[in-house]
Amino acid sequence: MSQLSDVAARLHEADAILVGASNGLSISEGLHLFADNRAFRDLFGDVRAKYHLDSILACMCAQWPSEEEKWSFWARLIDHYCLSYTPTPLMQNLVALLAGRDYFVVTSNGEGHFARCGLAPERIFEIEGNWLAMQCARPCHNRLYPTEEAVRAMIGSMRTCGRITEDLIPRCPLCHGPMQIHAATDEHFLPDRDGERRLGAFLERVHGKRLLVLELGIGWRNQLIKAPLMRLVASEARATYVTINLGEICIAENIRDRSFGLDGALNDIIPALRKACERP
Repeated sequence: MSQLSDVAARLHEADAILVGASNGLSISEGLHLFADNRAFRDLFGDVRAKYHLDSILACMCAQWPSEEEKWSFWARLIDHYCLSYTPTPLMQNLVALLAGRDYFVVTSNGEGHFARCGLAPERIFEIEGNWLAMQCARPCHNRLYPTEEAVRAMIGSMRTCGRITEDLIPRCPLCHGPMQIHAATDEHFLPDRDGERRLGAFLERVHGKRLLVLELGIGWRNQLIKAPLMRLVASEARATYVTINLGEICIAENIRDRSFGLDGALNDIIPALRKACERP
């Protein structure tokens, strides 16, 4: 693939890499928020049968009848896709591509896989939240709290007595009201202002340099990440835009001469790109 060699050359030349990632990357790792597939039925078949919810996303946005049932869903989701996560070959190859480079990651994925693969948390902006954090559901204040310890306790309770006991249900330490996972599922979501600040600092630092924007699994409808990334490339005369997506390549006309579109599966292209970068 000639484009692959060209992209590898641009990666070598780049002063910095900005990674943008969305659902296509999660799907490539086996986490499909929208699918009523076997993975969803195996993990949440009881929820599907009881509430007729047909995807992880539907469960994330559901109005649960009780805090126990809400946290039963979230605890299982986080335990399976976050706490039990082992870096996939795809992510291992991506991390290798970024090793030793000045990079930053912007993602709408909330499962926290970038950090769990060893990338620096201060170089990651999870624009729609992180499942490993929770907030007051009202919210009465802006602080985020870690979920790992609470989730492990809830999973243990479900395994030993079949349910989450009342004392394990998270409560806001200030107002004592309900807590919710830090995910952009309703109007109470707390935007990550620190992430915005860190991204801004990165972009200011690399302004005018050879920036390579590496976009992973983002469809043309995505106005949250894809559209701003293309506008960024248009504003940076030395920037290069690389979009990798299966079956859908969208590149704005005003940056087409500085862009590469690789149509294919991330699980195939990222390892191949790494090998291309390693060739003398």
